[in-house]
Amino acid sequence: MHHHHQPARRAFLQRVGQLGVAGVATPWALNLAAMGEAAAFTANDYRALVCVFLYGGNDHGNTLIPADATGYAEYAKVRGGLAFARSALNATQLAPTLNGGRQYALAPSLSALKPFFDAGQLAVQLNVGPLVQPTTLAQYKARAVPLPPKLFSHNDQQSVWQSAAAEGAVRGWGGAMGDLALASNGQSLFTCMSVTGNAVFLAGRNVVSYQIGASGAVAINGVAIEPLYDSPACREALRTLITQARPQVLENEYNRITARSIDSQKTLATALAGTPNFDALLPDKDAATGQKRDLNRQLKMVARLIAAGRGMGIKRQVFMVSLGGFDTHDNLKERHPALLQQVGDAMAGFQRSIDSMGMGAGVTTFTASDFGRTLSSNGDGSDHGWGAYHFVLGGAVKGGAYYGSAPQIALGGPEDTGQGRLLPTTSVDQFAATLGRWFGVSDSELPLVAPNIANFSTRNLGFV
Repeated sequence: MHHHHQPARRAFLQRVGQLGVAGVATPWALNLAAMGEAAAFTANDYRALVCVFLYGGNDHGNTLIPADATGYAEYAKVRGGLAFARSALNATQLAPTLNGGRQYALAPSLSALKPFFDAGQLAVQLNVGPLVQPTTLAQYKARAVPLPPKLFSHNDQQSVWQSAAAEGAVRGWGGAMGDLALASNGQSLFTCMSVTGNAVFLAGRNVVSYQIGASGAVAINGVAIEPLYDSPACREALRTLITQARPQVLENEYNRITARSIDSQKTLATALAGTPNFDALLPDKDAATGQKRDLNRQLKMVARLIAAGRGMGIKRQVFMVSLGGFDTHDNLKERHPALLQQVGDAMAGFQRSIDSMGMGAGVTTFTASDFGRTLSSNGDGSDHGWGAYHFVLGGAVKGGAYYGSAPQIALGGPEDTGQGRLLPTTSVDQFAATLGRWFGVSDSELPLVAPNIANFSTRNLGFV
């Protein structure tokens, strides 16, 4: 299986060797403060990828709903009490008709995204999920081909979506793209940035995920206090103590990282100070209910970071934001629409923020999640699934269209692995490779981003 990856891996390791990132005395693995400048591609324009991860497993069956008569009847039958009334879908029905007369509507609470679909900025990827190679239902049932590890497990499938490996993986496909883009960036530390804590998606071999809060760069406690204990001298003494060179290798590395953290926080805070606030498009709270809008706050920070990046010579960036609460085993009809409302409103506000800077074509946002869910109801919700629908949004997106194969909604269909758990017909590797090519990854280096891509004949799904 692994021989497909060797040329790309050799090329990557050769470049890393040329960089001399380790220095002479320090093992490469310990030189945590050295950011590699791996020259994979030279970028002249600015491009960013933004992953919106929906933790818990989004119920795709009530995210994109069949709206033609036949499709809706199948949907209503299999979903039972979870189904939307057909009349509730009128305002969000989408125009294109697929083969066999299939039409879809967005969930009513995703109405903010409909104008972007209609304008050709939003695409829908149908039935995508982790696969090792193209897999038929018969092959799945017979376990006749390799399958992704630990299907239907939250932590593992979050990791598989983000990295193609189960929980414990150390490198994600966002980080792999960051590795390849480092040489293009004036401030390489800010290549991969998370506004949602630690996630394997942004981890690379060289690139380190820079974590930032929704309200700005996080300062080191003590150093940020002005002045510490009412004494500037005390503050400077502390700074010197925690950043000066030390003879012991690990201690010295720790101090180098601390010094880098202090300097980068100052650089970022200065750059962010001159950016628009985007509060009107991405408010911190819902005007009607007063509820916090965490995804708005995260995406607002990403928009400000993109604005700041232009002034810092950054050409390529990968961002991650997230929203939790999607494990809807119960109360799905009450909980899920409110979650989608946050997603749709935040993505729409974010795109308008990016467009307001004239950068719409340079930023592509996409959704991801642990897995889809069962089409059948468990009485009050849906259970863990596999394949799902996802959105891709941006000025470079060939939107107003569906990509991939529309699954049959009826139970017992060719994609039903049980209870309406969809067997994916498009792989995450293909999804990642398509985004990677737009980002600037060469065809020969796609295996570094999408390890299983050699097993699929289609490397570019065409949505961007």
